Amino acid sequence: MVEMAPLISLENVCRNFDDGAITALRDISLSIFPGDVTVMLGPSGSGKSTLIHIMGGFDGVFQRQRRVARPAGNERQSLDELRRNQIGFVFQEFHLLPTLTASENVEMALAAHGLSSAAQKRRAAELLDQVGLSARMKHFPFALSGGERQRVAIARSIANRPLLLLADEPTGNLDSENAAKIADLLLDIHRVHNTALVIVTHDSALAERGQRRHPYQRRPDRRRNVMLMDRNGGSA
Repeated sequence: MVEMAPLISLENVCRNFDDGAITALRDISLSIFPGDVTVMLGPSGSGKSTLIHIMGGFDGVFQRQRRVARPAGNERQSLDELRRNQIGFVFQEFHLLPTLTASENVEMALAAHGLSSAAQKRRAAELLDQVGLSARMKHFPFALSGGERQRVAIARSIANRPLLLLADEPTGNLDSENAAKIADLLLDIHRVHNTALVIVTHDSALAERGQRRHPYQRRPDRRRNVMLMDRNGGSA
């Protein structure tokens, strides 16, 4: 069987702060392939968020190499274009615009893709229904619970059908019940759409969810990994 090319490949990546006084990442190498689920598990301060920000192109100040796959025919696509078209990002803090409804927050992710206003609304409605919020589309963030706000954020992150979804502590601000629901939702997105999923967490329970075996994992192009991060920014 022909080995697939990775979506993202990191080679001996290092990241320092304060003129080298603080080492956030030390010689990190990994590759993310289509259909992967990778969980980065480690305590606060171990460099997990720094690493996922480098993967997503938000942090460009690092040493060594990062390679991001370009789709066939678009090899010259910029990192900003790749992030907009192929990479979805879920933040711990939700980052919803407070003056926009749930639907409008999702529509914002579609605005740069030439869709008509009506098409944006239809796509947003479809996504919010997918995450179980069809009855909350017109609500503003202040009227939503933390779990509901994170669901809106997830709907926004997959609006453009990304190949890769990066989730930075997606359950960090949620109670255990809502955290389990968000974990279910992320793994469902992976299962249904074959979206590669990278989750950063300090929660061992969430990491165990990422490792749970499902029948669809038997396909040879689906793999699940847990990467342990230590407090010195290295991988265990």
